[in-house]
This record gives sequence, structure tokens and C-alpha cells, in this order.
Amino acid sequence: MYVVYWSQSGNTQAMAEAIGEGITAAGKEAKVVHVSEVSAADLAEEKVFALGCPAMGAEVLDEGEMEPFVAELEGNVNGKVIALFGSYDWGDGQWMRDWTERMEGAGAKVLNGEGLICHLTPDDVSLAECKALGEQLAAQ
Repeated sequence: MYVVYWSQSGNTQAMAEAIGEGITAAGKEAKVVHVSEVSAADLAEEKVFALGCPAMGAEVLDEGEMEPFVAELEGNVNGKVIALFGSYDWGDGQWMRDWTERMEGAGAKVLNGEGLICHLTPDDVSLAECKALGEQLAAQ
């Protein structure tokens, strides 16, 4: 089960790793990979996966790697279950609401109807939420 992320400071990477731990704890195999190590084609046959990206700029996805990946993936998410996650520094989570709406508009079911967000470095509570999200994802 893929957990694909982009991270600048390591915060979203820490979230991805905790989600992977939850998937593993639930008895499934987790593949936690940086977006540069995977292609949209790798996810074509996957029914369930997670995508993570922090808020960048004016609350948007990373435009260098994650945005092109999501744009390519968007045409092939209909009927899939996707967990979205990421960290932010300022703002109120608009990038995640936009991303959730975008994936749902493409036909995906976003787990819990919203992405999991964390302010700056994930603390123990946030990491526990990430692990629980991984367990929930594995149960799909």
C-alpha cells in the first residue's frame, strides 16, 4: 500500500512514516516513498493509497514535483480510496480543502472526507493520528 509524499522540512515525511507504521501494524505492507521515486503508473492498479504534501506558497501543493504528479494521477482516481495528509506553517488548511475537493471531483473517495493536517512538526498526538489513519487505510 503506497504512501507517496513530498516534504521540504521533513514534517510531512514524518507524517508519511507514521501512516506507514499504521498500515504495517494493521498487517498490510506499506511502501512509503518520496514522490520522485514513484510514477502515476505505479498507482494505476492500486485501489487504496495515501498522498502527502505540505502547504506551499499561497496554500498550494508543491509545484515542482507533487502538483505534476497529482495532475497526472487525477485522471485515474475514480473509485479509489485516498488518504490525504500534510503539514502547514500558516493559513487555515485551504490547500487541503482544495486538494480534497479536487480528488473527490475526479471520483476518488477521500478517507474521512478530509485530509489530515498538522501544524509544523508533528507532535506525539499528531503522529498517533497519522498511525491511526494508516490503520484505517489498511482496513479499506
